[in-house]
Amino acid sequence: MAATVNLPRGVPAFNSQAGCLSSAKKISEFFFQCRLRRTSQRVDLYRSTKISNSCSSYGNRESNAMAAAFSPNGVALPSTDDGLMLTRINVNAQRKTKIVCTIGPSTSSRDMIWKLAEAGMNVARLNMSHGDHASHQKTIDLVKEYNAQFQEKVVAIMLDTKGPEVRSGDVPQPILLKEGQEFNFTIKRGVSTADTVSVNYDDFINDVEVGDILLVDGGMMSLAVKSKTNDVVKCEVIDGGELKSRRHLNVRGKSATLPSITDKDWEDIKFGVDNQVDFYAVSFVKDAKVVHELKDYLKRCNADIHVIVKIESADSIPNLQSIISASDGAMVARGDLGAELPIEEVPLLQEDIIRRCRSMQKPVIVATNMLESMINHPTPTRAEVSDIAIAVREGADAIMLSGETAHGKFPLKAVKVMHAVALRTESNLPIIISSPPGQFAAYKSHMGDMFALHATIMANTLSTPIIVFTRTGSMAITLSHYRPSSTIFAFTNVERVKQRLILYHGVMPIYMKFTDDVEETFSQALKLLLCKGLVTEGQYVTLVQSGAQPIWRRESTHHIQVRKVQS
Repeated sequence: MAATVNLPRGVPAFNSQAGCLSSAKKISEFFFQCRLRRTSQRVDLYRSTKISNSCSSYGNRESNAMAAAFSPNGVALPSTDDGLMLTRINVNAQRKTKIVCTIGPSTSSRDMIWKLAEAGMNVARLNMSHGDHASHQKTIDLVKEYNAQFQEKVVAIMLDTKGPEVRSGDVPQPILLKEGQEFNFTIKRGVSTADTVSVNYDDFINDVEVGDILLVDGGMMSLAVKSKTNDVVKCEVIDGGELKSRRHLNVRGKSATLPSITDKDWEDIKFGVDNQVDFYAVSFVKDAKVVHELKDYLKRCNADIHVIVKIESADSIPNLQSIISASDGAMVARGDLGAELPIEEVPLLQEDIIRRCRSMQKPVIVATNMLESMINHPTPTRAEVSDIAIAVREGADAIMLSGETAHGKFPLKAVKVMHAVALRTESNLPIIISSPPGQFAAYKSHMGDMFALHATIMANTLSTPIIVFTRTGSMAITLSHYRPSSTIFAFTNVERVKQRLILYHGVMPIYMKFTDDVEETFSQALKLLLCKGLVTEGQYVTLVQSGAQPIWRRESTHHIQVRKVQS
């Protein structure tokens, strides 16, 4: 298959001996157009410059040389002879891994929400385990006020359900537990003495057995169950500490026999529907049935809210594939996951969950303890910095701050540290310009995937950002799946789609009204990016027209263009 491309002026071209490119005059953009007729494919020839079949491989020396010579926005340097692996170029150096911030007493003011957003917050998380509807309503209103001021900036809202948590009762002051001490938990309400406190779960007695290990606060303290009566579980302290009010309790290796969505959760979910939040993070999901139940409810409410499942219980692990498949994304909630399962399994599960989500084109969030020390200290530990870098390298769409921003002393510093570490890690990730093994098997039925892959390869080769126009978000999501090296500017005329896309890796969603004239819309998009300083004059951009719903094109026609930004 031969293709004709349009070369910008002044770009070095190969002579006929190289068998790759011949020069062209007065050409200002690349233009690939593929029309699909039945089972055949054809790349239409435009103007006068040809790429022969010998250049279709990105893995030979000639194509490596071509990529190095033709990189309009910077120099691309091949590092291997049999594949093009480039050092990432500082073009459109926006951070691609998104940051989720939990809003709490430290950050619930208008001033702090604005500062968090400017520091790098992409998603505001409402933790329904704390606060009431009035306090969360205030946060929602402030975030929406921020969003209303910008076309190119957005902060999504995620409502995180409390779930079937087993917690200790209120204590007037912290109780110091010492190793070897006897300590009891009772299902009687309102008990708080030096050696006994209440739990909020009546079946706690039935769920625990003699010999079980109880973990407090995700393992900060641990106790061994020695005996039990009709209403008291008697324990011996293994690892001591200060027991404060409403601490989370886990039984190692077991999940509580509670429904994943409690009565309180349903009230909070309705609150989210009324306020049109963007995401639900559903706690302690054990199987796909829970996800289907919630999605059916949202459908009846005509609510366009995506469901993120929190993987944090032992029971969820055997059902990972079906749970993630039923959901719109997943969160690796490492706190409870590490309490219910051996802690050494958590890094392996994190990697596995990220891989599964990426294979299904679902966003994945890594959460818990990422900068825990910054709750009380202005600088992180080196291990925490490495933890962020590992999540970025593994391909997480987002990383999350919990107590660090909810009640920590240094919420803004925590966001800035997370932003800096993620950005620096991304800058050192290799760019591999090749087709992933086995990809072409899927192309027969997924033309959008093919164009997303090759648009990514083209953008990586030429060091250009990608521009896509979307009504549903599907093409932007597909492009994100292939992890292009530069930003994906996703223009949409649907506000809800703009809100939702902010969670996806590398996607910068921008709201813009589309006109009936394709060139006018393209021109408006480029002018907006130029005006906001997101692209520069003379820079090249890769423009993609493909996806589930055609805009300005026939359903059988897909486009990839490379255009020069001009004022």
